[in-house]
Amino acid sequence: MSDNGTNSKPKFAMYWAASCGGCEIAVLNIGEKILDVDANFDVVFWPVAMDAKVKDVEAMPDKSITLTLFNGGIRNEENAHMAKLLRQKSQILVAFGSCASEGCIPGMANFSSTEQIFAAAYDTVSTENPDGLRPQYSYEMPEGTITIPTFNPVLKTLDQVVDVDYYMPGCPPESHQITAVIELVIKALHGEAELPPPGSVIGAGHSTVCDECKRTRNVKKITHFRRIHEVAEIDPDLCLLEQGILCNGPATRSGCGALCPGVNAACVGCYGPAADVVDFGARMMTAVASVIDSRDPDEIDKILDGIVDPAGSFYRFSLPHSLLHAAKTAVS
Repeated sequence: MSDNGTNSKPKFAMYWAASCGGCEIAVLNIGEKILDVDANFDVVFWPVAMDAKVKDVEAMPDKSITLTLFNGGIRNEENAHMAKLLRQKSQILVAFGSCASEGCIPGMANFSSTEQIFAAAYDTVSTENPDGLRPQYSYEMPEGTITIPTFNPVLKTLDQVVDVDYYMPGCPPESHQITAVIELVIKALHGEAELPPPGSVIGAGHSTVCDECKRTRNVKKITHFRRIHEVAEIDPDLCLLEQGILCNGPATRSGCGALCPGVNAACVGCYGPAADVVDFGARMMTAVASVIDSRDPDEIDKILDGIVDPAGSFYRFSLPHSLLHAAKTAVS
């Protein structure tokens, strides 16, 4: 990796697209290791942490930014423009966090059309909008035309818009994993280590959350599913799925340390699909089918009715990057 700018230090950038901002906080949560970032990189673009202008990035030579962590999905034209710009200017572009890698919670809107999304935002009881106004992408003012970014029909992941070098899952990525990746990049810059092959998932494991989980699995068959607040007493040692609590551990990539099952909370799948999983929802459907103790179709339907929100449960973090991608109403 080389530095094409006048500053001898390699350059670092981070950008926040369609996401909640938790990934930005996660980077700051690495504690004193953030000083290593400052010591080894010239931070040239990080809007949430410093005054930075897009025009300054546009003026940079191509590939002059050594490392860019891009978090958030691509929901509007501004997100897409920044993705293309930072791809052009960066040597290494990382899809950082679940939103950039898989689509995450913002991607759940792909089940709805643009009009349905706007109706929920502007016509429901939480919004005072008696005139039924909607966003206007351009508007003439005495001072001139003002514009806002065009809202795209569906949210896309970063790699559906530009080429991505590495993926770092998590909602957000765990601090120790971020630290490990930053240390690896720093060592690579100093010729002390080699980066993994392009396209690799970094800052995560290669197995599933179940393999990290300390709970006992007895391959017990279940006769009902319950939401976790409906369970009077959770067995702290037995697999949550075998207690009738929907847990996404069988399909989720390891790396978090099974933090949620460790405190009696089901894995929700924020680290994305495990290495051999083509479609997260399909793998979870297989896992659920394997523990249902019935061969009667009617009884199976009754058991599955205990999963209140199948789409939200199985595609909470991965819909835009799944085989489904979006509902027909969103793209038609």
